[in-house]
Amino acid sequence: MEKIYLISKNKVKIASAQSVFNKYGIELIPLEKDYPEIQADTSLEIARTAALQAAKEVNSPAIREDHSLYIHSLGIPGPYTHYIEKMLPVQKLLKLINQFEDRTGHFEAAIVYAEPNGKTFEYVFHVPVKFSKEIKGDSPAWDNILMMEDETRTFSEYPQTGRINYWTKGHEEVVKYIKENI
Repeated sequence: MEKIYLISKNKVKIASAQSVFNKYGIELIPLEKDYPEIQADTSLEIARTAALQAAKEVNSPAIREDHSLYIHSLGIPGPYTHYIEKMLPVQKLLKLINQFEDRTGHFEAAIVYAEPNGKTFEYVFHVPVKFSKEIKGDSPAWDNILMMEDETRTFSEYPQTGRINYWTKGHEEVVKYIKENI
C-alpha cells in the first residue's frame, strides 16, 4: 500500500490516527504543512477542501480531519468556534451558558480520505459534550468548562491522550473503506 498522509500538526490528532492505522499495518505520515482553512458552514467542507488539495500536491492519498463545537443553548455554529473562542474568554462564555438550562453541545468530527484523482471517502460523526457550571482546570481556553457527556472532569483536568478513544471512530471508518475498496 502507498503512504497515506495525515494533514495535522496536532500531536494528539496524530497519535489518535496512528493508534488506528498502525493496528492495520497502514503507514500514516503526518503532513505538517499549513493548508488554508476555508470558512464554511460544515466541518466536512473544510476537511474535504484540504484533503483534496494535499492529495493532489503530494500525489498520494491524504486525510484531513476537522472538528467543530456546537453549543446548543447559544446556537453557535461549529465551524466558527475557533474564531469565537479567540473573541470570547471562558469566563464570558460560562456567564452566557449559565443563563440556560441546556448545558449540552457536541463536536462534529468530519474526516475525508482523498486520492490524487479527486475521489474521496467522507465520514461525519458527533461526540456529545456538556459544560460545567464552574471553571475547573488550568487551561487558558474553553477546555476549563468542556466535559465529555459521561464525565465530571473538564478537558483540562485530564490528559488529552485520555480522550483519544472518542476521536478514533472516523479513522476506523477510513480504514474499513480502504480495506474494502483499495
